[in-house]
Amino acid sequence: MTAAGGATPSESKAGLHVVGTSVARETDSVLDRVAAAVGRRPPRVLQVGARSSAAERNVRNWRGLIARRFGSNAVFVGTDLAAGANVDRTMDICGSKRSCAAALGEAPFDLVICCHVLEHTRDPWRAARNIQALLRPGGLAYVSAAWSHAFSASPDDCWRFSVRGLIRLFGELEVATWFYSGGDVGLDVAYRVVRDGEPELDARAGAVEQGLFQVVLDHDDNRAMLARQATDRLPVSRTYLPTLFVDMVGRRSR
Repeated sequence: MTAAGGATPSESKAGLHVVGTSVARETDSVLDRVAAAVGRRPPRVLQVGARSSAAERNVRNWRGLIARRFGSNAVFVGTDLAAGANVDRTMDICGSKRSCAAALGEAPFDLVICCHVLEHTRDPWRAARNIQALLRPGGLAYVSAAWSHAFSASPDDCWRFSVRGLIRLFGELEVATWFYSGGDVGLDVAYRVVRDGEPELDARAGAVEQGLFQVVLDHDDNRAMLARQATDRLPVSRTYLPTLFVDMVGRRSR
């Protein structure tokens, strides 16, 4: 698998560079890539897991972003398992190719957005295959999935994904970029790990990631932190991770 894109490093550790960015900036970059790919043609955009809810007030309104960037001629289709606000088609992204075609038609998409969905699916391998198949050559997939997150059963919570896990899952795509993003309301921070200005895809980046995001507490600090919680917590571990999502932008090359 190859990587594309560039970055200006701001911090160095173990030969790698950590680049501070934001999800808003990275989202704009995704739309720039779409604009460059489609030219004057209005894009076709699919959002998997599009149903809006009050609990997701920090989730971006992709329909609005696409309309503002590309105008009313852009095609935007929001899908979800259940009907609701922002949903145009009800379908299961883990279903068969035939069921996906029945819901969406045969026309491919220039951008497929799948944010905060894969960790809840029953079959992320099939979901990834379907997303890749829905892209036209040169089309982009923007995938964001939980790496560290509290249990969230909506409707179920099945998986967690590392960067390398997503890269393997979407093996047919060329990685354009990837980054980590925070998940708290009002906190728009993101970080990329690069080498020589390119996204670092090697597992050796894990040593940097562990140092950046992991907090190890001794026994007394562990118990003190648990005692400060509003409800009871069990002292099962002395190691904590923040709410963290892995974000990957991949391009279908053929």
